[in-house]
Amino acid sequence: MTTPPHPRDIAIADFIYDLPEHRIANFPLNKRDASKLLVYSGGQITESTYRNLAQFIPENYLLVFNKTRVVEARLFFTKSTGAVIEIFCLEPHPQYPDISSAMGQTHSVKWNCLVGGAAKWKTGQVLEKTLPRESGNFVLKASLQSRNGDNFTILFEWTPAGLSFAEILHYMGVIPIPPYLKRASTRDDLERYQTIYAEQEGSVAAPTAGLHFTDEVFTKLREKNIHAAYVTLHVGAGTFKPVKSELIANHEMHAEFIDVDRNTISSLLAANGKIIAVGTTSLRTLESLYWMGVKAILYAGKKLDSLAIGQWEVYDELLQHAKPVEEALLALLSRMDQQSTDRILCKTQIMIAPGYKVKMVKALITNFHQPQSTLLLLVSALIGSDWKKIYNYALEHEFRFLSYGDGSLIWVTAS
Repeated sequence: MTTPPHPRDIAIADFIYDLPEHRIANFPLNKRDASKLLVYSGGQITESTYRNLAQFIPENYLLVFNKTRVVEARLFFTKSTGAVIEIFCLEPHPQYPDISSAMGQTHSVKWNCLVGGAAKWKTGQVLEKTLPRESGNFVLKASLQSRNGDNFTILFEWTPAGLSFAEILHYMGVIPIPPYLKRASTRDDLERYQTIYAEQEGSVAAPTAGLHFTDEVFTKLREKNIHAAYVTLHVGAGTFKPVKSELIANHEMHAEFIDVDRNTISSLLAANGKIIAVGTTSLRTLESLYWMGVKAILYAGKKLDSLAIGQWEVYDELLQHAKPVEEALLALLSRMDQQSTDRILCKTQIMIAPGYKVKMVKALITNFHQPQSTLLLLVSALIGSDWKKIYNYALEHEFRFLSYGDGSLIWVTAS
């Protein structure tokens, strides 16, 4: 068997293409499912719209969606001097086991954040933001606890103390639309930068492949006996981080929380391989579940939350221990039985790049991604150099790019 190339040796210069500014969709279309759909299958490209998606998927397939919900993670504080401090909540402090626990905190919480204007904010200095309400003012205080490389640990405290942090963000924060849109968020973004099935709060970026789905699209899928299952991966700001190093070896992949229940794993088993991931986040979750199952087989007695997948772990340690998908998923269910739990709460840092062979899916539904991004590497892992063929077609046929843009259904061909 030929050993696949290690992603560490990949040069990012091979994944750069010219994306003109006017090809970036700055706003969503009026109707979600009016977005154009590029279908890639067997090296051939066809074109349609998302409202016709069911026509391109065989019966009895399972579509896996990411049901994370984007939170209003951007907060603005004004100092007495008039200086504005912007706090972007990235992820909870490690003292919390998962995002849901941190989001549910009342009275106070610690969060790791990016800070705009940090030089104007001294450690221990308390910033305050007030929101007038008929029932009494909401007051949010923030104090800088420590610096951790590029981000900071912030202590948030608020009244009324009975509100959860998720509620505080909803009332006092701003939806964090992608930085490449180069505009302020609007009221419309509160609805449109969110899937219609969003449920579990915790993302700072939307799983954008799902933005095209409507009730009408779901109805057509059900009529064709195409089913849906849901996972959660809370998308971090690292999803927008371009690869700036020459080789992938020097790029740090962002770690993200996943949350998957027993019923979903049972649905994956029942699908018998007929699975399509809706979005790169769903794909990363599914592939992480597979390798967690492999680790469950290798390491008896390890708790589920200790089966987290590191950035290079699959290539460096796990590939030689690959198991059939059914065996890996059954091992996860068995470990859940041992721990008397119905949920897997864990982190993944998995890097999917050329040289990686997907285990869980036959196809991916995804938007068009930024040049020099790990998401483009992921697409190339599925179809090889044909990613260039797809992107050239999309550029030549006036597809809209990035988060609010059009998308594609890509059937896996790379081995």
